[in-house]
This record gives sequence, structure tokens and C-alpha cells, in this order.
Amino acid sequence: MIDLQTLQQHDDGWSINPAGHLQRQFEFDDFALALAFTNRLGAQAEQANHHPDIHLAWGKVVVEIWTHSINKLSPADYRLAREASRLYPTPE
Repeated sequence: MIDLQTLQQHDDGWSINPAGHLQRQFEFDDFALALAFTNRLGAQAEQANHHPDIHLAWGKVVVEIWTHSINKLSPADYRLAREASRLYPTPE
């Protein structure tokens, strides 16, 4: 099972926010790269039927993940976080 400690061994950008959700901010050089990452992550989330909150702004994307149906973290959340990390950085 993946947990925060295991996730952080591969990517230390993830943390647990005050609401108890996984959260990470991804940085980009411009809006287009941030949008491309958002679209790739959205496609992966749709395929997994597990949908994070994605906050897109110029040069950054904040991803917040938790299992809405149980209002806490589940193994699927950690899997999606690892997938988000795998998709970053954006290939140019």
C-alpha cells in the first residue's frame, strides 16, 4: 500500500493539507504548460474514475486529492498522486 511516506520517497512535493487531503503545487514556465499538464492529469483521472480538485493559474497547478465518497484518503488517492508526479514536468 502506498502512504504519504512512500509517496514522499519518490516525490517530496506532496503533503497533507489542513483538510486532510493530499496536496501539491506544480510550477511551470507559463500558462500553456500548466494547462497541458492539467489536461493530461484530467485525462488520467477520468480513466481512473478518480477526480481530484485541480486549481489552474498562470505558471502553477495546485492538485488536491481525496476520496470524496468517504471524505478521507484512500489507496486510490496515493496512486493518483504518483501518476500526477509521473506526468510532471511537462515534456516540451
